[in-house]
Amino acid sequence: MGAAMTGCRAVAGTDTLTITTAAERPELIPRVYEIDETWPAFIPHDLVAGTLLDRVVAEFPQYCAVATDGDRVVARALAVPFDAHADGREETPDQGWDQVLSWAFHDLRRSAAPTAASALEITVDTRHLGRGLSYRMLNALRSAAERQGHTALLAPVRPTAKHLLPRLPMAEYLTRTRTDGLPEDPWLRVHVKAGGSIVKVAPASMTVSGSLEQWRQWTGLPFDRDGGTEVPGALVPVHTDLAQDRAVYVEPNVWVRHPLRPVAPIAGAEDS
Repeated sequence: MGAAMTGCRAVAGTDTLTITTAAERPELIPRVYEIDETWPAFIPHDLVAGTLLDRVVAEFPQYCAVATDGDRVVARALAVPFDAHADGREETPDQGWDQVLSWAFHDLRRSAAPTAASALEITVDTRHLGRGLSYRMLNALRSAAERQGHTALLAPVRPTAKHLLPRLPMAEYLTRTRTDGLPEDPWLRVHVKAGGSIVKVAPASMTVSGSLEQWRQWTGLPFDRDGGTEVPGALVPVHTDLAQDRAVYVEPNVWVRHPLRPVAPIAGAEDS
């Protein structure tokens, strides 16, 4: 994989797919959420996501990638830089996704030099699933981080099949491998096949808290019993407390580290 990512075009049949950084095609920045996606309805109610996620592509376009098929936006891949060497920080915090996103904007405000880069999400339009596009978008994020001089791309990965086993601890889930030694989970397997290595579990990567009525609206479930409530799409049960009229979902993710071949940042790369 080349160190610097420029426009990448592939033709399959009559379809033309183009993948670039958002910095290379700034006109697409307002359109990255046009994708027909399948995230669980409760996920956007993570407070950090609700506050900051929509600003990521505009603030860090050189770290984000977008794919188009003709005039249609068909995939996005988001990543952020942060200073992992600041006091009290580490490259792979237990609060995973929420933490690195918060750090990125904190560092942006104080103009801190980044020492690490973390992926946030790769989302493919439902009509373009099954074409290997998620793997190509991951490569685009890796190239974008290389272009900014990073030695690794970190990723708090959300295993795509974990929701089928919500009561199985994530650490135990990671032991489930195929006969070839690769992870049983499809999305973790993509990361490992791409050269990533599993580092550890991020036990509190995202947190969604709401009243019981809010959870009923998000999921269509009654939320009428105390304890763990299994919710479609949730990686672990949602903790329900009837007396306090609340339910809290604390999602574990898996930290993966992708080693990179860093290059000196290209002058004006953000505007290229």
